[in-house]
Amino acid sequence: MRPAIVRGGDRTWPAIWSGASVAAGKTVDAPARYDAIPIHVKAGSIVPTGPEVAYTDEKPADPIALWVYAGADADFTLYDDDGLTYGYERGASARIPLHWNDATHTLTIGKREGDFPGMQKQRTFDVVLVSKGKPVGFSFTPKADKSVHYDGSTVDVKL
Repeated sequence: MRPAIVRGGDRTWPAIWSGASVAAGKTVDAPARYDAIPIHVKAGSIVPTGPEVAYTDEKPADPIALWVYAGADADFTLYDDDGLTYGYERGASARIPLHWNDATHTLTIGKREGDFPGMQKQRTFDVVLVSKGKPVGFSFTPKADKSVHYDGSTVDVKL
């Protein structure tokens, strides 16, 4: 097994499942089972995951899990379109801005911008906070810290 080198500025890099942080620029020995590849994300990352689908319009992408990795502030924009046509080339898409404030442990899910035919007007976001003191373990369906019913308006989620 080869050691991993964690790169990336002055931030720490939490392990995606355990939240245990590694300083940037360090070489790490990361032994792992074949079904649990060691992955590190930049502190403050917001990583969305959706339900497993075989093809784009199999079922609605709901709920969406928003994995928030504590340790720094972050911004992320969630992009959505119909996944079937070239309507996005004409602006038929939506964006939802997300902001993590690490000091207050607040995720702001901003006002949706744009729309497209067939867009989900309501959706559920399952927010999962991961930190060294709060690992989530190896799971693609973690227990949400907060579940938010979103209608396109700004909502603050205190974790």
